[in-house]
Amino acid sequence: MNEIKDEWEKALTGRDCERLLELFDDYFDTLETEEEVRDELDRLSDVAVECEDPYDLAEEIAHMYAHLDEVGRGVELYRRIAEGKRGNDEEYAAALYYLADAYDHFGMPEKALETYGTLLELEEGLGNEKEIGLTLANMAIVRDELGEYEEALKLMERARGIFERLGDERNLLISYLDLAHFHYELGNYEEAEAFLREIYKSPRDNEVEANAKLIEAEVWAGREEYRKAFLAIRDALLKALEDSDELFGLVFDTLTDFIEGLFNEGAYSVVADNVGIFAELFEDDTEYFFRAVGELARWRDGEGGAKERFDDLYSRVENEELREILDEWRKPKLSLGL
Repeated sequence: MNEIKDEWEKALTGRDCERLLELFDDYFDTLETEEEVRDELDRLSDVAVECEDPYDLAEEIAHMYAHLDEVGRGVELYRRIAEGKRGNDEEYAAALYYLADAYDHFGMPEKALETYGTLLELEEGLGNEKEIGLTLANMAIVRDELGEYEEALKLMERARGIFERLGDERNLLISYLDLAHFHYELGNYEEAEAFLREIYKSPRDNEVEANAKLIEAEVWAGREEYRKAFLAIRDALLKALEDSDELFGLVFDTLTDFIEGLFNEGAYSVVADNVGIFAELFEDDTEYFFRAVGELARWRDGEGGAKERFDDLYSRVENEELREILDEWRKPKLSLGL
């Protein structure tokens, strides 16, 4: 423990930002009180603003502040970094991006839009077309989070035009994804499908295709064609299984949210009739999880013997996170009546 503290003090005194990042988790694990953590975060923040590339370290600091319910102090660090980068337009632009992203991440969308607006003016002055497109796209996503779909659509169309002009195929495909989603939110299903067709006829990676399939599922669900929605999510899950744990987690969470929504709507037969297609993809206890979901739906729908089948399958699920989902879904729903 003393060795870690000595290394930390040496790195802090020497403004060795890379070493501080390496030591961050181990060092903060040695601290025993929240007061000690706050004091060290304050000291570290003063060093971080002087780092040449401070953003990975700032992310760790900001999330630690958030853990202490002091989100504002983490965001303030990004603001201080941005102020310190004034005078160098390229570095200031990067700092503004990270500041806007922090505002968005920590639930301050209006401040994020304001900062992206400042960044957009700077990028336009620099003539960085790709960065202008990316900033417009980020602004569109924040508008989407605010439910301002028409404005999101306008911003993303501007971004799309830039990516088309630059021949930036990947960002163009991503803009198609977002445009398809915005049109879905507006109930423009045919327009959403048109953008999805553009994606499917282009070369694409697993991440783009998986996200396209998730949007396709949204459109099918919006039309109440649930079998097709489940099949689209299945395709997304297959792509995710070929890719990364991060992509798999995104698709899996989307699937469980979709199933939970159907449970909440009382659409038990829809779940029961379709969830088995996911069980077939797995050979571990995830298979039992999906089969248990099907039996839970049948149990909720009043089918005899379904509870016993659910209990048997539940007992085979060893993954605690999967068990927690089943525990939540099998709780009786309270209703109020006059």
